[in-house]
Amino acid sequence: MTIASNHLPKIHLHPILLAFLFISFLTGTFVEMAIIFLFVLIHELGHYAMAKSFNWRIDTIMLWVFGGVMKTDEHGTRPISEEFFVTIAGPFQHVLIYAGIFGLSTMNFMPPSLIDMMYDYNTAILLFNLLPLWPLDGGKLLFLLLATFLPYKRAYHTIILLSMLLAVSFIVLQLFLPTFTLSTFLIALFLFMENQSEWKQRHYVFMRFLIKRYETKHAVLKSKPLYVNPDSSLMRVFSTFSQEKRHTIYVVNRYGKHQAIEEQECLRAYFKGENYHRSIGELVEKGA
Repeated sequence: MTIASNHLPKIHLHPILLAFLFISFLTGTFVEMAIIFLFVLIHELGHYAMAKSFNWRIDTIMLWVFGGVMKTDEHGTRPISEEFFVTIAGPFQHVLIYAGIFGLSTMNFMPPSLIDMMYDYNTAILLFNLLPLWPLDGGKLLFLLLATFLPYKRAYHTIILLSMLLAVSFIVLQLFLPTFTLSTFLIALFLFMENQSEWKQRHYVFMRFLIKRYETKHAVLKSKPLYVNPDSSLMRVFSTFSQEKRHTIYVVNRYGKHQAIEEQECLRAYFKGENYHRSIGELVEKGA
């Protein structure tokens, strides 16, 4: 299901959310689901507003129970500080929601039980989204931390594999705990499937990172030299690239001598020169 507006991005409702909405009709818990839906929507619009302030291109917003995903190709291609602010803008909305609930409670026109319910759901959605699983906000914040110290590709692979491991752990725990709940099981299963899908697209994500790096200027914190073997393929060299760092690549031969080449020359040779199978050593010898 899609919600369209002239002022907002396309908003898709994930089938799992539609299923929960249908169940809420059958079980008489539609008010609870309406509150969850509203808070999740506000959360995602927080991401959207911050992303638009940085001129990010937004495709759609996908909403599912207790969270959502803003579809964009900008992740990994923007400064880490930008990605941090866009990510944290979602959880920050819950601070505003707390203030709004408090304001409603002082007006005394809502029953205390409904106010308490709103507080509880707001806290649950906030804490859920801060779990260190991709694509939740906690997972994205952990990825940004990893990307600060590790090459982009390794950081990305680490967060996806870790997220799948944690999701499987939640699924197994739900199967053996006496407090089994179908909703928690389905959400954990959904997170595992999301990360499995992300893993299948990891090569596309990394190529997008390289293309954006080649085509645009990125914020540079500092220069980081890379020392590589002349037999290393260009793609292997690219896998050591870090976000927000400019690389001068030193090709070291068996005699300890090295020749330098800038990352842009390597990227240009790969994408424009179509030197897909050449080693870095061949590139240095023959020139890009």
